[in-house]
Amino acid sequence: MEPSTPFRVANPPARPLLLFDGNCGFCRAWVARWRSALRGRVDVAPSQEAGVRFPEIPGSEFRRSVQLVLSDGRVFSGAHAIFAALAQAGRPTPLWIHRHIPGAAAISEALYGAVARHRQTASAVTRALWGKDVSSPRFGVASAIFLRLLGLVFLAAFVSAWVQIHGLIGSKGILPIAPLLDAVRGRQYGLERFWWMPTLLWAASGDAALHVFCAAGALSSILLLAGMYPAACVAVCGAIYLSLSVAGQLFFSYQWDYLLVETAFLAFLLAPATRRARFPAASPGPSRIALFLLRWLLFRLNFTSGVVKLSSGDPTWRHLTALDFHFETQPLPSWTAWFAHQWPPGVHRAFTLALFAFELGVPFLIFGPPRVRRAACVGLVSLQVFIAATGNYAFFNLLTALLAILLLDDRVFDRWRRVSRPEGHADAAPVPQGRRRRIALAGAAAIVLPLSVVHFADSFGGNFAWPSPVRFAARTVSPLRIVNGYGLFAVMTTQRSEIELQGSADGQTWKSYAFRWKPGDLLRRPGFVAPHQPRLDWQMWFAALGSEEENPWVAQLEDRLIEGSPPVLALFASNPFSGAPPRFVRATSWNYRFTDPRTRAATGAWWRREKQGPYGPVRSRP
Repeated sequence: MEPSTPFRVANPPARPLLLFDGNCGFCRAWVARWRSALRGRVDVAPSQEAGVRFPEIPGSEFRRSVQLVLSDGRVFSGAHAIFAALAQAGRPTPLWIHRHIPGAAAISEALYGAVARHRQTASAVTRALWGKDVSSPRFGVASAIFLRLLGLVFLAAFVSAWVQIHGLIGSKGILPIAPLLDAVRGRQYGLERFWWMPTLLWAASGDAALHVFCAAGALSSILLLAGMYPAACVAVCGAIYLSLSVAGQLFFSYQWDYLLVETAFLAFLLAPATRRARFPAASPGPSRIALFLLRWLLFRLNFTSGVVKLSSGDPTWRHLTALDFHFETQPLPSWTAWFAHQWPPGVHRAFTLALFAFELGVPFLIFGPPRVRRAACVGLVSLQVFIAATGNYAFFNLLTALLAILLLDDRVFDRWRRVSRPEGHADAAPVPQGRRRRIALAGAAAIVLPLSVVHFADSFGGNFAWPSPVRFAARTVSPLRIVNGYGLFAVMTTQRSEIELQGSADGQTWKSYAFRWKPGDLLRRPGFVAPHQPRLDWQMWFAALGSEEENPWVAQLEDRLIEGSPPVLALFASNPFSGAPPRFVRATSWNYRFTDPRTRAATGAWWRREKQGPYGPVRSRP
C-alpha cells in the first residue's frame, strides 16, 4: 500500500513532469542534478511556468514541495515525488523502500520537510559541501590519470623485480621456484594446483622465462602508461605480477604486492575495452560500480591500518610513543628518518595523534560530497608524502596516493584545464554500460564486497562466526589475491636488530658482505631507494626479528654464498671474495641505534651498534 494516496489532474502531460519552485535558488541548483539522474525520461519545469496547466494543485503546494505529475494524471509531492520520478527513470529501489519498508516514508518525508522549511540554511550547507554546481559529477579525467599512472606503478614494480629476481627465485637463487613447482606437481594433480598456486610459471620456470615474464610485464606497463589497450594491458600486468609474486614466495609477500594485484583486478573493471583510452575518458565514462569498489579499497586500506594499531593492544600506540621508535626501527630508514628521530617526544606524540586522525577519521570523507572527497584526497595523499619522505616502502605510497586521485571529479581538473561551466550546468547523463559489462560488474561486486567485509571485520580482532560458505569462499578466492586484508604496523618494533653475514676462507679471518641498502657501515648515510624494493634487504629485517629456525631461508642464503652463486652475490653491494668463494659463512646479530647530533657531528656516524651474538651456527663447504 502506498504511504499517501495521490490525487489526479484532469489534463495530464504526455510525459511525466516534475515541477519545482523556480524562485528558489536551492531548488534550481538541485534540479540540475536531478535532470541527469532522470535520464531524459521525466520532464522538469518551474511551477511558475507550467503550474497553471494544473489548477487542481494549489499554489501553496508548489511553494511547499516539488510535484510530480504522471501521464495518467496522478500527482505525488515531496520525497514521494522524487522517488517516483527516479522510478520513471529506471531506478525503482528508493520508491520501493519508501512504500514498503516500515517507517521509511515517515522518515524521508520528515527529512524532506525539514530541508524545505530551512532552504536558506540548506543552500549554505550545499555550497559548503558541493560548491556552486551540485550536478552529478563525472570522473573521466581522474580515471584516465589513474589508469596511466597505474602503468607507471606497474613499470616500477616489474623493473624492480627484474633486476633481482634471478638471485631470489632463479635456478641459482635463494629460493628457486622450479623445485617448488615440481614438489607441488608431485603432490597435487589436475587443475587444483593451478588454482592454489596461480602462476604462469607453470608453463616455464627457467631463468630465461623469468626474463620473459618481467619484460612482458614492463612492456604492458609502458603501453598502459601510453593509454594503449588499457583493459588488456591492466589484465596482462595483473596476471603477470600475480604470477611473479606467487612464485616469489616470501620475498613477494608484502601488503603492497597484494594491494597491486587487487588494484589491477578492480582497475580492469574500470578500464575501457578500447584500442586507445581517450583523455579524458569518453562516454559512457568510468563505471560507478568500479569507482565505488576502488574507493572502498582505499577506505579499507587506510582505516584498517588505524584499527589494527589499536586492536593489537600494543602499548606504544596506546601511549602515543610509537614514533619514538618508528623512524629508527623501520625496515629501510632514509637519512630524513635520522632527523625525524631527533624530534622531541612531544612532537612525536602530536604526529601520532595526527596519524590516527588521518587513518581513522579521514577515510570516512571518501564517501562524502565533492568538496569533502577532495579534502579526503588531500589528506590521504599528504599522509603518503610524509611516509615516503621518511622511509622506503617500495611503490606502496605511490599506489595509495594514486587510488586517492579517484576522489577528484572532473570539475577539479576543469579549473586547471581552464574549462568553465555555467552555474547550475548539468553534465550530460552518462550512456548506460552494455548489458554484458553491467552483469560482469555486478558479479565482481557480488564477490568483492562480501569477502572484503570479512577481511575488514577481522581487522577489529573479533572472532566473528561467519557462515561456513562465507569462510569457504574467502579461502577459495584467497590464492588469486583479488580481495585481501590490510593493516600496517599493528605492533611497533622497539629495537633494531640487524644480521651481518660474514665469510672466511680459514675460519679465522672474517670478511663482511655489505648489503646495498639496509644498515651496515656505521658511517654510510641511509638513502632513498623507493619505488625500488631491495627485497633481500627487506627480508633480512624480518629475519632479524626471529631466529634462524624460524627463517630457514637464511641458511639457504648462506649456502649460496658458499657456492659463490653470481645471481645471489649481485644482490649485495660488494663481494669480499672475488677470487674464490669462502669456505665458511656465519651470521651475527647486532643491535643498531641512530646516533645523536653530537656524536654524528664528531664522528660522522649515522649509527651505533652493539653485538648481540651469533645468528645460527657457522656453515661450511663440505
